[in-house]
Amino acid sequence: MLFSESFIMALTSLYANKMRSLLTMLGIIIGVGAVIALVSVGMGVRSNVTNSIASLGSNMLIISPGASNKGGVRGAAGSRQTLKYDDATAIKSKIKDIDYVSPTVQTSYQIVYGNQNWNTTVQGVTPEFMSIRSLSVSNGSFISTNDMDKRSRVAVIGTTVAANLFEEKNPVGQNIRINNQPYKVIGLLASKGQSSMGQDQDDMIYVPITTAMERMLGITYVQSINVQVSDATKMDQVQENIETLLRQRHHLTAGNKEDDFTVRNLTSLMETVSQSTSMLTLLLGAIAGISLLVGGIGIMNIMMVSVTERTREIGIRKALGATFMNIMTQFLIESMVIGVIGGLIGILVGIGASQLISKFGNFTTVITATPIIVSFVFSVGIGLFFGIYPARKAAKLDPIEALRYE
Repeated sequence: MLFSESFIMALTSLYANKMRSLLTMLGIIIGVGAVIALVSVGMGVRSNVTNSIASLGSNMLIISPGASNKGGVRGAAGSRQTLKYDDATAIKSKIKDIDYVSPTVQTSYQIVYGNQNWNTTVQGVTPEFMSIRSLSVSNGSFISTNDMDKRSRVAVIGTTVAANLFEEKNPVGQNIRINNQPYKVIGLLASKGQSSMGQDQDDMIYVPITTAMERMLGITYVQSINVQVSDATKMDQVQENIETLLRQRHHLTAGNKEDDFTVRNLTSLMETVSQSTSMLTLLLGAIAGISLLVGGIGIMNIMMVSVTERTREIGIRKALGATFMNIMTQFLIESMVIGVIGGLIGILVGIGASQLISKFGNFTTVITATPIIVSFVFSVGIGLFFGIYPARKAAKLDPIEALRYE
């Protein structure tokens, strides 16, 4: 029997029992759709977290005051006052393979312009911060070295701040009040949107760190130091060199004194997060894949019913010369057609569900080819595997007994 004939017969048989065939495919449709939708959710989580970390800057080390969290009672990283501006200067001048270093301080204030006001975060930074965080100015300019040296009361604002204070007006050149002190807006940043944690990255004001430390906060320490390493392969070495330098500067070399600072490696963090989210995605896909197995059992069940119903037909075909392989092929193709059609419909359902989750759930989903291909191949394989037993049962029927079947 030709393959094309078997395929046409399979379609004819399925069409003759449309509702039963559809219900049989339902398990495969749900399984394939669930795999694609859930894997797209997992990939979306991975993409969001990775982009959030990447938005902080590439090849980043972040140094915070406070001991590392090793046993005992510790203050949170950044809660102490052990980092100085000179530490950042020393790191820049003495450590190799570093592109940029920017110490930072920050606090929250109510910003006033005319009769408008807005609560936001004010961060004191250096000019290098713009390169580290991949910021760009859409209008005006960023903080300069001259602003740092003069402790100038100048500010660069994000688009959210600009929209709430100035509406449609150009903010560059305007004066705002921060902590009741006048600051001139010298730049408007290009929008960066929300981070994966939902934080508005445009709801921010940047001022020179010297101005923030001396004129705004009246402090002599910094809250963090951002370091951009020139080569990702040298991250660990640079981190070790920074830790050694800071221990020397903070006189922690004698005895077993613990570090009064914490160095976080964002590249290592990103790798760890990537591994964790990959496991999450795999788990979601595996859970959804269980429904594919249930769908396969449904295929076996309906094929067994089909063999019973068509016993006389099988007997007639065998009496006319149909071989064992002819009968096997017919029923295997029939079960595989269920898997193929169910898989194709499931792909459409999965992609549609993923897009609906993204649109109405305010959640990022990432659809890739791999889960689509794997789930489709699996659905076809399920149809083949669970069709073998009914097909063998049909092919082994004795033609005489089959012809006698009522």
